[in-house]
Amino acid sequence: MSSFIINGGNRLSGVITPQGAKNEALQVLCATLLTQEEIVLDNVPDILDVNNLISLLRDMGVEVQNLGGRKWSFRAADVNVDFFESDDFTRRNSALRGSIMLVGPMLTRFGKAIVAKPGGDKIGRRHIDTHLEGFEKLGADFFFDGLNAKYVLTAKSLTGCEMLLSEASVTGTANIVMAAVLAKGRTVIYNAACEPYVQQLCRMLCAMGARISGIASNLLTIDGVESLHGCSHTILPDMIEVGSFIGTAAMTSSELTIKNVSYKNLGIIPDSFRRLGINLQQQGDDIYVPAQSEYRIESYLDGSIMKIADAPWPGLTPDLLSVLLVVATQCHGSVLIHQKMFESRLFFVDKLIDMGAQIILCDPHRAVVVGHNHERNLKGRVMTSPDIRAGIALLIAALGAEGQSIIHNIDQIDRGYESIEKRLAALGADITRVEEPATH
Repeated sequence: MSSFIINGGNRLSGVITPQGAKNEALQVLCATLLTQEEIVLDNVPDILDVNNLISLLRDMGVEVQNLGGRKWSFRAADVNVDFFESDDFTRRNSALRGSIMLVGPMLTRFGKAIVAKPGGDKIGRRHIDTHLEGFEKLGADFFFDGLNAKYVLTAKSLTGCEMLLSEASVTGTANIVMAAVLAKGRTVIYNAACEPYVQQLCRMLCAMGARISGIASNLLTIDGVESLHGCSHTILPDMIEVGSFIGTAAMTSSELTIKNVSYKNLGIIPDSFRRLGINLQQQGDDIYVPAQSEYRIESYLDGSIMKIADAPWPGLTPDLLSVLLVVATQCHGSVLIHQKMFESRLFFVDKLIDMGAQIILCDPHRAVVVGHNHERNLKGRVMTSPDIRAGIALLIAALGAEGQSIIHNIDQIDRGYESIEKRLAALGADITRVEEPATH
């Protein structure tokens, strides 16, 4: 098992470029199954979850070729449908949450799909009801194989319909859209997720010949087509990495430039950090974060405590609440962090409290942070990363802490962040990766 050793307190400086977006990459990789023709994807991030999905596609019979750097070619001309039945597929499917989005393409193209109970982060219940309800409305049948802990879906053909999603699920929307593009007739999806990565998936599908209208809204209309063809597609920069680097600069009182962020696709993220007093500046398509000695949290006009909460797009992505919470520990003032979606995502704050942070965990969804205003730094500790986003938050905390921190189970961080220790070291961070048994 790998660990990070971090000697905190260094000020960072320089330029860093975000990787391709993990969440978009998982969607568009699954979409390569929708055609027999070649799909070329650029800006594919070199991270564990993406690499595992590429490996799974290859073992499914997809011709996969790296064209150099972050550019990849996929041709799903001869997919081995029998592989879906194997124990190997089930095991790997269960370990990778993003593989749920293989179901829509498999079901609409091959008439059958199998999905194991979801894996991924241990951040609370992550049901797939929205996916299954959508497929059922399109005409699929499914049953749960309790002995092997997997769902089996079948459909002689899918037929378009109107549906209202029970939640604006990003992966659920992506999955249903991919199933609907080859269904007969028109599908209308109300309460669809409209995150930039769903928009990107829809634009890629349109480049493949799909007919989708309402992109960037929560009402999508899909007119099914007989077949799709190949295309080329470039993945957006990862907005979660952009936010993580803003948080890193603030936590270490550093001056950083974050390059090529696709600013127009960041939504409310920059303003959410500004509410904590971070004077970040847009410079073209870059973000400049100056070094500041103080970050003052805003209050509401009536003087009451500021609340930062996640919400479906264009609201704040829940994946950045952990980073915002860590930054708030060193700001001037107090803030209520409200994580609505996952009931276990704030449990990592006990580790921050051990480091000296002043945090009151009100319940599984809410935490009040009383900032230190850099008058009292956090202290280095030995910690274990519970999931991707808590892991990067703990790493950011360790970079700003006094003394040495050790973070175990960093495979969780590797799932979403590409060579993070090398990129941070290039900015001046004292961080080392070691291979050793984890101690808790």
